[in-house]
Amino acid sequence: MQYRKNKKGNDISVLGYGCMRFTKKGGSIDIDKAEKEVMAAIESGVNYLDTAYVYPGSEAAVGEILHRNGCREKIYLATKLPHYLIKSMDGVEKMFQEELKRLKTTYIDYYLMHMLTDIPTWERLKQMGMAEWIEKKLASGEIRNIGFSYHGNSDMFQKLVDAYDWDFCQIQYNYMDEHSQAGVEGLRYANKKGLPVIIMEPLRGGRLVNLLPESAKELFHKDEKQRTPAELALKWLYNQPEVTCVLSGMNSMEMVEQNVKTASESPVGCMTEEDFALVEQVKKEIEKNVKVGCTGCSYCMPCPKGVDIPGTFRCYNAMYSEGKRSGRQDYLQCTAFRKDTSSASQCIGCGKCESHCPQHIEIRKELKNAARELETIPYKVVKSAIQIFKLW
Repeated sequence: MQYRKNKKGNDISVLGYGCMRFTKKGGSIDIDKAEKEVMAAIESGVNYLDTAYVYPGSEAAVGEILHRNGCREKIYLATKLPHYLIKSMDGVEKMFQEELKRLKTTYIDYYLMHMLTDIPTWERLKQMGMAEWIEKKLASGEIRNIGFSYHGNSDMFQKLVDAYDWDFCQIQYNYMDEHSQAGVEGLRYANKKGLPVIIMEPLRGGRLVNLLPESAKELFHKDEKQRTPAELALKWLYNQPEVTCVLSGMNSMEMVEQNVKTASESPVGCMTEEDFALVEQVKKEIEKNVKVGCTGCSYCMPCPKGVDIPGTFRCYNAMYSEGKRSGRQDYLQCTAFRKDTSSASQCIGCGKCESHCPQHIEIRKELKNAARELETIPYKVVKSAIQIFKLW
């Protein structure tokens, strides 16, 4: 296993265990199966486990596995505070203590503000007393490192990086999201600020493996080096020195073994010209199914009405390259779970964006098309509930 340094000089394994996708049995996590897989990863050198309060059964399962095997001190444990469900600091403390109990521990190594999406949300949390609470937990050692996970555009991500003295951050990043969400620009910005960056969705929830178009799968079938979709996507990340740790939601021994092997054999600079060429070929095949030729350059931003134009088109395209459910879930997460919503339907047709688009996209027209397909009745209901109950 290879390791990279965190802000305090500790070694973190480049492969982290994402604990959201444990196998279910009878509606509950199959704890015995999960235990075998997690322990195999730990014994192979994985020392970063990531879970969250809102992952059903995950924290309790992780706590039980670590307790059974007496290995809490061997790993770094990361979990998250769902601040969008909390209205007071008493609620924060109550939820934190519940997490410690579930995880059978007295401290959290890496604690994240879960899905922190914009500055107004962080300002609301600070007004509640979040900054003072964090400082107390850091001083007591109950929290060792504080950070946030993010879904949104690069500009807002950089503002959040600057908004507090974070110890680390977590972003969605993969070869299809190179210039969307926080993107490579956000990755490098955080790195320059000294923040370790944890990567989530390196395979876009497995979609860069299981939902590749047949033409892309054929490229791997014909590959003389027998590279796999997962191996190539992970190598693309490990190749970058700014990446600290890549989370993988492993739920089979085969997945653990393959990912450990890739992590062990993929240092910075591991990508060859042939590897990059294959990535580009695969991307072209995926992009054949896109609806809008947006490159995510963000020259169209900021929108006077707050529309996340690149984010909207990314989700709209994902509906046709990865599946409608996937695109709509991503869109809800990126546009509705924030104080200042960024939905496509907020467009008033001013045309400012189109005058700056190097791709000459008919943005106003395409935003209407995207809104029609992305902003379904369930989306509108959930968005309204988020605003009414202030779940951002």
